Amino acid sequence: MSQFLKFVFASCLGTALALVLLCVIAFGWVAGITSSATEKKTVEIQPNSVLKLDFQQVIPQRTNNLPIDPFDVENDQVLGLTDIVAAIERAKDDIDIKGIYLNASVIPTGKASASTIRKALVDFKSSGKFIIAYASFYTQGAYYLASVADSILMNPQGAVDFRGYSSMVPYYKGLLDKLDVKMRIFYCGKFKSYTESFRLKKMSEENRLQTREYLTALNDILIRDISASRSIPEDELRQIADRFDGFSGEKSVSSGLVDRLAYEDEVLDLMRNKLGLEEKEKFRTIELEDYFRGKGKNIDFSIKDKIAVVYAEGTIYDGKDGDPGETYDGKYVKLLRKIRKDDKVKAVVLRVNSPGGSSLASDNILRELDLCKKAGKPVVVSMADVAASGGYLISCHADSIFAEEGTITGSIGVFGMIPILDATMENKLGITYDTVKTGKYSAFGTPFVDFSPEESALIQGRVDEIYGDFLQKVATGRKQTKEQIDEIAQGRVYSGIRAKEIGLVDDIGGLDRALQAAASLAGIEKYRSAEYPEAKTGMEQLLEKLLHKDKFGDDVKASMIRQELKEFYPAYKTMQEFRKSKGILARMPFEWIVN
Repeated sequence: MSQFLKFVFASCLGTALALVLLCVIAFGWVAGITSSATEKKTVEIQPNSVLKLDFQQVIPQRTNNLPIDPFDVENDQVLGLTDIVAAIERAKDDIDIKGIYLNASVIPTGKASASTIRKALVDFKSSGKFIIAYASFYTQGAYYLASVADSILMNPQGAVDFRGYSSMVPYYKGLLDKLDVKMRIFYCGKFKSYTESFRLKKMSEENRLQTREYLTALNDILIRDISASRSIPEDELRQIADRFDGFSGEKSVSSGLVDRLAYEDEVLDLMRNKLGLEEKEKFRTIELEDYFRGKGKNIDFSIKDKIAVVYAEGTIYDGKDGDPGETYDGKYVKLLRKIRKDDKVKAVVLRVNSPGGSSLASDNILRELDLCKKAGKPVVVSMADVAASGGYLISCHADSIFAEEGTITGSIGVFGMIPILDATMENKLGITYDTVKTGKYSAFGTPFVDFSPEESALIQGRVDEIYGDFLQKVATGRKQTKEQIDEIAQGRVYSGIRAKEIGLVDDIGGLDRALQAAASLAGIEKYRSAEYPEAKTGMEQLLEKLLHKDKFGDDVKASMIRQELKEFYPAYKTMQEFRKSKGILARMPFEWIVN
């Protein structure tokens, strides 16, 4: 009942606020209100400051390129990976910033993005400034960052979750059987394991093989980097993980994972000593978001030549537009067309962080990128945490492709799934269906009548056709034969390292490498980056939703579900993404839960 009342209240509130806003617009006051609401507070960087990194929010690739909770009025900006790195780089040479306080128990991003932040921290240390890490508890990802620090401290009651990687995949076949739901599944690629969750009750050997291969690569990177920072031999680190020494505070210290057990006041004293301050002297920290707001980016707008950096994040959908952090073909085709016609844009860097989605939408985006190349603008792809299936399709014709070592890529395959509910309706609800047809396929596609063998063959033929087209497009882009690509495709997922070995990417590197390559291909030395799509602040997103109160209601519901489901939300989100998707899908295997 309480949840129902919350939904009713939120809906009424959204309607009321929308009406108020519309009245304001009618009187022409909205510009003043928007200006006042979005005005950034002045941030002054004091001498002897320490930059604080706590990573409370999910980290998008582009700042604010994600839905911002409409009720989180204090969180008007969520820094993206690019701006996080830019802020750390600015702090390295800022005489007012003396060090970094890494106070993070989690790092809410993928392995490739975490590695990018870690490299920025290593570079920061090269200036001679200190990094001190402290947390009550370190997840494996947070410890990966913390291992860079000069000193790693932890609460005496804490632990380090350092034990290697594992992956869990949910399987729904048993549930579907209980509900008498028959899933008609059509796919190409023996490794295309997205569909396994609906047709099997456990991992296939193919999926187990590719998952183990990727997790091993990811674990090797983890061990190598921590070993280099902590001066602990790699074999010894593997033994520490196998013994799970991090589960004990004392063993975390004795094994060398942590330097010291301490309370936060002791950590602050340590930083005060690092700064050469007396015990009672004021200690200044500045949040990363505030520092970025105060310093911003170094952009020379006098430079006319631009490289367009286009962020393709999240699932790829058919349609004109959707939430920030989702890639709708209508929006991106229009965006790329605008870039193509802009004479100041000399090259395009596509930053991909997507598991794929609609095959049709992916193909439409690829077409527009091809037209950019035809117009004389080189296209370079920079892969982030994931650029798989449709995410790889939109990348495959680039002049050059860069991936991170821990990038998930490949998954070149397609599938379609349709639930058949006739038995569910009859056995659970007593509802039956009968049909009158004027043609052989007149009732084709309804979920309440099972497919005939001819109809099943029709769908599988369509899937085979799209898969063949996918293979040919990759073969053209990578300058290989269709048969060569088919051997390494089959829906198989690869790490960035492995993808380079088999020719799916050109080199290992981040966004900086991609920009350098784009500038070189375009024959320009001086340029400035122009980022797309437009990023909207939390207030701007809220105002937009209030003008479309149906979106506001959906956002309220999503926020409440996210808070209620917590760690189970990703599975729910994936199911919702599947429900929103149309037609044949080019999407990577089902969401992995990596621990």
